[in-house]
Amino acid sequence: MLQTDANPEGTPMEVFDGFRTALAGNRAQFFRDVPAGPFYGFNREGATIQEGVIQNWWRQGMMGSAKAHYDGIKAFSETDQTRDLEAITVPTLVLHGEDDQVVPIAASALKAIELLQDGMLKTYPGFSHGMLTVNADLLNADLLQFVTS
Repeated sequence: MLQTDANPEGTPMEVFDGFRTALAGNRAQFFRDVPAGPFYGFNREGATIQEGVIQNWWRQGMMGSAKAHYDGIKAFSETDQTRDLEAITVPTLVLHGEDDQVVPIAASALKAIELLQDGMLKTYPGFSHGMLTVNADLLNADLLQFVTS
């Protein structure tokens, strides 16, 4: 996900440094702000905010290790998964929300689908990073169709 010479569409390091600063400064608030905003797209005009989803995300985050969360930011942002994707030989479905504010589609799904040997990409206009929770009915149907095909 990190913006580098090899990945110019990636996210600048300053964004991940901001995550680390927010997490270290007030972990409880970090785990409230992320789901209340960009993760589920609840910061978009007209969004239906699901308070239970936000509280559940907070609950799950607060149960985890602060150090693991901090270190996890480095792992998910700086690990180059190119070779791993190239090595996958089974049919693979890549799902991505077109309004994902957390993992931009250009820097992830559009690249991943080019690296997979037998990949199929399905995108969803207006869907967020948390689409598997807030749009489960539609995505579960697509997942079931893929695994039974």
